[in-house]
This record gives sequence, C-alpha cells and structure tokens, in this order.
Amino acid sequence: MIECVFTIDYEIYGNGEGSLRELVYEPAEKLMKIFHQRDARFVSFVEVAEFEIIENEGSDPDIQSVKQQIQKMYQQGFEIGLHLHPQWYNAKYEDGRWLLDYSEYNLCVLPRERITEIVARAIAYLRNCIGKLDFTPLSFRAGNWLFQPTQSVAAVLFEQGIKVDSSVFKGGFQHKHSLDYRQSLKNGHYWKFSYNINIPDSKGTLLELPIYTQMMPFWKMLTAKRVSLQRKGASINRKKNSRFDRIRDFIRLKYPLKFDFCRMTLDELIIMMDNVIQEDQRNPSVYRPLVAIGHTKDLVDFGVVDSFLSYLREKKVPVSTFAQVFKKCM
Repeated sequence: MIECVFTIDYEIYGNGEGSLRELVYEPAEKLMKIFHQRDARFVSFVEVAEFEIIENEGSDPDIQSVKQQIQKMYQQGFEIGLHLHPQWYNAKYEDGRWLLDYSEYNLCVLPRERITEIVARAIAYLRNCIGKLDFTPLSFRAGNWLFQPTQSVAAVLFEQGIKVDSSVFKGGFQHKHSLDYRQSLKNGHYWKFSYNINIPDSKGTLLELPIYTQMMPFWKMLTAKRVSLQRKGASINRKKNSRFDRIRDFIRLKYPLKFDFCRMTLDELIIMMDNVIQEDQRNPSVYRPLVAIGHTKDLVDFGVVDSFLSYLREKKVPVSTFAQVFKKCM
C-alpha cells in the first residue's frame, strides 16, 4: 500500500534574505487552496526560530500575518510540524542584514542543555502562534536535514513529546556538515531509532519517516526548473568554499533525487511515482509511506502541484498526514 505525505518547509531563505509575504505567506495561501479543493492536507514544517527573532527585531511587518496563517492552518486540519534552524536564536539585525550565529548551525553538536533550551523555546513559540498552550507537534525536521550525531537530539525531542522525525533523505551526503545518510539506503520505508538515525532499533523512541528519494546519475537532476530555483536561492551559498563543497557532494556515480514537489517537473514526479506503483504491484504487502518535500520559497509552479494531486487521485494513491501514517507504522 502506498500513501503520500506532502510536507512543506515554511520559511524564508537560510541567510535571512527575502520577505515573509513573498516567500512564506502568499505561497502557503495558494497551496492551502489547492489542497482544500482536493480535500487533502499537508504537513507544514514551521521554522519558528526565524519567526520569533524576526518578530523580536521588528524586521518584517508581515510577521503577524504569518502567525495568523499558522493558526489558520492548524484550525483547518493542516498538520503543524517543528522545523528548526538554531543559528537564528542569537541572530542580530543590523543595517538591513541578518547576522546569524553559525556556531549553532547544527543543533546536534550543541550541549544537551542548549538543545533542550532551543527545542522547548521553539515549541513554546509554536504554541503561541497556534493559540493552544498544550499543543505539541508530532513531527520534527532538522535545519539542512542535519540529524547527526543523533543521540542527544533524539532524547530531547522524545522528552518534549515529539514522536516522528523526517530529516533523513536516503543516500544523502554533505562534506561540509559531515552529514551521511548513505547507510540508511538499506532500511525500509520507515524505522524506529535511538542513538544513530541510520540504524533501525526496535526499541527506539522516535519513528523515522524519511523524505523519499531515488538514486540516479546527478546529471539527470539538471532540469531547467531545478537549476532556476537553485540560482534563485543561491545567495546563501555565495562563498567559493560552499560551492566547492557542493560540487564534491555531487561527485559520485549516483545521487539521491528527493521527492520534491516544488523543484521536480510533473513528468519527473509521475515517473518517480510510476516506479513505486510498479514495486507495489509486485509486492503489495509492504506499507510504503512516501514523504514529499517542498519549500514555500520554491513554490512557483502551482499547476504542477494541482496536476500531480489529480494524478494521485486517478491512481488511487491516498494523500495523508504524519498523524494518519504514524498509527499504521506503529
């Protein structure tokens, strides 16, 4: 059985550039309308650290609209997940530019006390946005997918009431941040984990529902749409050493193509799903929850999203949320 979970990282560019209205509020509003028309829901991974600091600094007048939209999503049945880029919490806004604290870029390498402080603060702000003081997000996604080293963060998330992570993309590898998810390629479509996110543990406290990927030659990913969106957001990677690191990441026989409904063309999405449908027909006893990823800042082609949802309906592939999938996995 196949189910699709659409997740959207609800955020501006990683270096703080861009307006909330253009990169967050307006794309999310259009996406909500499309899903409403299809009687479906997505998971919104709200990057609350940046929103709290933007609000504190008064750097963007649309922060209140964003907070109201988060509450609206929750009230209308869209699932709210926690997304964190911890470099925001010590950020300063000077002369129209954000100065972020990149010493806290990877939540996983921070002292456990600091991890607890950050996660608790983020959940408190999310509760404030939603207007529900006992709200706890079911799911978490790490900034830049960084969930290594695993043990401390996994323990803190469990203590804070979170049950699902969706940071892994199978086959992922980043030289710069020592991210290595290649070992997870041999895992199933979901698994429990504890001290190492790559290693299934039947007694693990968290469930991993990874972003779905298919391994392929990297040059097949060089579509005009993907290259255009990459250039649009290239302001975060202006440094030469960052570009060099990314080139090193691609120098291998096959690279993971994420199930990205914002960056993929309709043909790419359909080909990827057709492959899974064929696998399911050969072995229908396997439960296949497929997590798709997108970013509000990448949402430019809403026709593709609508057409792909129509395709899924024709193929009788349900669109679900983590709350629905979690029960089946457990």
